[in-house]
Amino acid sequence: MSDTEMEGGVALNGASPTHSQLAERIDGGAMDVKSPNLNGAASIADSTISSRLPITVDKPTPFTFDLGNLLANDPNPVPASADEETLKATARDAAQALINQLLSTCQIKSDSEGVHLVLPAPTTALPREKPIPAAKEATKWERFAAKKGIKDKKRDGKLVYDEPTGEWVPKWGYKGKNKEGENDWLVEVDEKKEKATGEAHDARADSRKERKDRTKRNERKQRNNDRASRKNNGA
Repeated sequence: MSDTEMEGGVALNGASPTHSQLAERIDGGAMDVKSPNLNGAASIADSTISSRLPITVDKPTPFTFDLGNLLANDPNPVPASADEETLKATARDAAQALINQLLSTCQIKSDSEGVHLVLPAPTTALPREKPIPAAKEATKWERFAAKKGIKDKKRDGKLVYDEPTGEWVPKWGYKGKNKEGENDWLVEVDEKKEKATGEAHDARADSRKERKDRTKRNERKQRNNDRASRKNNGA
């Protein structure tokens, strides 16, 4: 043990204490700190017991609490001529009232790490830690669409009805509608294209190549828009 010892305490290996039991143990000195006598001086525990303040707090106007933020609001005015002792007493009363409210309303749980109070959700809106982010710069397409009055199409999900199979299939991705015809076992030969180029063409391979080329073009445009947006923000 160290130079200071905890006298009493709350058992953790048994059933969880009730609100009234925990409050009685704290009020009875279960959490008092006992120090050894040095040079015949009186112990801290003895002096604390003799000068312990009452746990009840009476105010003309009752406190209001936000237990989620461990906040106690004291609407009673403090005199303008209040000295340091008066301020300390006011702060002590607020802390005592907050502890009383926590022990009487919050659920108490006990586990291997100790006794815990389950706090409710906060109700007081606290100020932001960081400033509100600046509005994102519009991309080249967004500026063009706003100028021409083009509106986004309504998104109706990721599935589309495939009439030949009578099933709902994804618009893109694995077995997507955009890959239609790429895996057909039989395809029609485009005679005009073969006569123009002088070589045989695989319609499945051509469709796959066109789809990949469209994807690469879209990715290049997106990267260009991102660079232009960052450049405008930096300016």
